[in-house]
Amino acid sequence: MSEKPSYPGNTIMVRPNGPLICSSEKNVIVQDTDDNVIAKEKELALCRCGHSNNKPFCDGSHKQLATDTEQEFNDERTEALNSHAGELIITVKPNAMLLIKSPVTIFSRSGLSVTTRNKAALCRCGESDNKPFCDRSHSQCGFKG
Repeated sequence: MSEKPSYPGNTIMVRPNGPLICSSEKNVIVQDTDDNVIAKEKELALCRCGHSNNKPFCDGSHKQLATDTEQEFNDERTEALNSHAGELIITVKPNAMLLIKSPVTIFSRSGLSVTTRNKAALCRCGESDNKPFCDRSHSQCGFKG
């Protein structure tokens, strides 16, 4: 597919061998667990390989990795969105996952995988067997970030 798929409202695109591209018609708000805002943008790239020196943001470290990070996924927990309005709120859990607390469409760059969620836990350690979703592998691999 030459053009990336397009969806209304909040979106997270899973790039092949790359970051999570988070976009919102309003704002993407990245915050810590105390609700302190780390970033507020219309679009930003979050690390999903676990190797960025600027976690939770992507710094291109994935380009140095020998392993592939798939973009396609299956989601058995897809749900109807509450709405398409509002900001995309992402909470960075220390040494753990990214928590999504907003209606969002998550899709692969190819468009072959797509799901909708009102909340989700996304992997940022790079070790989940259910990427882009967290399976708590961060607790076994010693992820820090």
